[in-house]
Amino acid sequence: MTIMTEKFKILGKYIKDLSSETPDIETYLFVKEHISKYQLGIDINSKALKNKMIEVNTKFKFEDKENNKKKAYFEILYSTIVKINDEIKDKNDLEKIILCDVQTLIYPELEKTLLDLLHNSGYPNIKFEKKVDFENLYKQKFN
Repeated sequence: MTIMTEKFKILGKYIKDLSSETPDIETYLFVKEHISKYQLGIDINSKALKNKMIEVNTKFKFEDKENNKKKAYFEILYSTIVKINDEIKDKNDLEKIILCDVQTLIYPELEKTLLDLLHNSGYPNIKFEKKVDFENLYKQKFN
């Protein structure tokens, strides 16, 4: 499945790592009560491959930022292989492709995978109220 735009195409995408940890039943019962306070953290990095290809790694962590002893931990590391169009030379264009455009394209799949992980881990009522707006995050970062 190749997704094509003028600036880049996605050659492949896969789950590199998937993790769900709930250490024991007490933690599970506690987390079930408090999981609405959990927050989604996003970390994006990339590395150049040959032939104008880039590996973009997007990590979603869903975790308790508060100081509770009982915690569950959920993480997905998603890898996207992107081929950049030869005309793209500008570093800013490249950054926008990696941090914004690619993320916007893969987000629905990534969100669904994380929700499936949470539901299958015993937390069936989790929904993400807000979609992540990568365009907006990108603008905040550079303004």
